[in-house]
Amino acid sequence: MSQIITKHKIQVLNQEQEFLCPSGITLLVGMEAINSHCIDVGCRGGGCGVCKIKVINGSFLSKRMSKAHITDEDLQKGVVLACRIFPTSDLKIEVLHSPTSKQVIV
Repeated sequence: MSQIITKHKIQVLNQEQEFLCPSGITLLVGMEAINSHCIDVGCRGGGCGVCKIKVINGSFLSKRMSKAHITDEDLQKGVVLACRIFPTSDLKIEVLHSPTSKQVIV
């Protein structure tokens, strides 16, 4: 018997890109699986903060994130690390670092 895999549409608003992310994998892994580069990739484990995004709309599950990069206030505003969240619905996000740059977009 085959298992049905749900895919969620991820819209990257400030990059004018979108991709599908299967349930059960992180947003960052989903992006990498289709060879997209709209979110910078760092350590892939939540320790560097390079993949910081803001979730504008949608729901997700998350693993622990370093308080050095994501504060409780950040979480309340929807700011998370793409390597630590698992979409559970379609998401609208904004990237907070410009791709291939370590500068934060203000």
